[in-house]
Amino acid sequence: MATIKISKNNLYHNLNQLALKTGDKSKIAAVLKDNAYGHGIEIMAKLVSDYGITEAVVINNNEADKISHHFQNILILNDTPTEQPNYSYAIGDLQTLKNYRGNAKIELKVDTGMHRNGIEMEQLIQALEIIKQNKLNLYGVFTHFRSADELSSEFAWQVKNFTEVKQTVRTFGFCPRFHSFNSASVLRAKEFNEDIARVGIALYGYNELPQTFDEIKLKPVLSLWAKRTSTRALKKGQRVGYGGIYRAPKDMIVSTYSVGYGDGLFRGNSNKPLQTAQNLPILGRVSMDFISLEGDSEEVCIFNDAQKVANHFNTISYEITTALKESVKRIIV
Repeated sequence: MATIKISKNNLYHNLNQLALKTGDKSKIAAVLKDNAYGHGIEIMAKLVSDYGITEAVVINNNEADKISHHFQNILILNDTPTEQPNYSYAIGDLQTLKNYRGNAKIELKVDTGMHRNGIEMEQLIQALEIIKQNKLNLYGVFTHFRSADELSSEFAWQVKNFTEVKQTVRTFGFCPRFHSFNSASVLRAKEFNEDIARVGIALYGYNELPQTFDEIKLKPVLSLWAKRTSTRALKKGQRVGYGGIYRAPKDMIVSTYSVGYGDGLFRGNSNKPLQTAQNLPILGRVSMDFISLEGDSEEVCIFNDAQKVANHFNTISYEITTALKESVKRIIV
C-alpha cells in the first residue's frame, strides 16, 4: 500500500523559521484547508497545536469541526456562519453582508488588487455602514496578495492599498484584527507588523520565491512511499505494463509497487517518466494502483520533495500534494 510520511522535525524547523520572520509563533495562523494541502488535516492540526500555534485557516465548517479542539480561533474561508466561539467567517460580498443577521465573528475580505473575490475598495464604506447598522461582530479585516511570490512592484502596491483600508476601518471606530501576509509575503518582507500571518505552503516546506530574495531554508514535510507487491526477472525485450510501453533493454529485475494515480500520483507521460527519490525512473505507464521500478527493494520513496515533482510535470508543489487522496495512510515520523 502507499503511505505518506509526515516529518515532525521538518515541520517544526519550518515553524521556527517562520516564527523568526513574524516575531512570535502566536502570530502564525496555520492554513490547513484542503486536507492541509494533502498532508492530513487532523495530523497537521495536532502537530502545529503541540508546537504552540493557536490559529488556523480552513475552507469550510466540516474541516473546522474536525480540528476545533486544537485552536483558539479558526478562520473559515467559504461557508455559512455559525455562532461557534472559536470560529470566524470570511465575508467578501455586500449581499451576504446585508443578509446576515447573526452574532458570529465575521472577517471582512477586501479586494485590494487580486480581483477574485472580496469587497471592492470602493464598496468599503458601504460595507462598514452595514456592519455598524446591523451591529455585526467584526472580528477581522483581511486581503490576499496576488503577486507576493513574483519580482514586481505589485506587492508594494497592494500593501499600500491595504494600508488605506486599515485607515478607513479605524476611522469608523472599529478595532478588528488585520491580516494580509501569506507565505510568500512573510518570506520576502523585512518586517512584519500585522496581527497574524496566514501561512500555507511555507508551513509544508516550500519557498517558491525567486532567488533574488533572501533564501529561507525550508524542509519538505511530506514524502510518499510504496511497498513492493511482486518481483519479476525480465529477459531483454520483454515489456512491462499497459500497452507494453517499456521494453527491457537488458535482462533485469523489475518490481511492482503499490501506488498509482488512484492514490493521487500523476499519471504523466510514460515517454518522460518521473524518477523516484532514489532516481529510479518509473517503467512504462502509471496504473491506477501500481507502478513498476527496476530492483527489488521492499519499500521505495516515490518523492520527498513535491517541488521536484512539480517541475517534472510543469506545475506547482501545491497541486502535487493536494492531489494525494485522503484515503492514503499518513504516519508521523
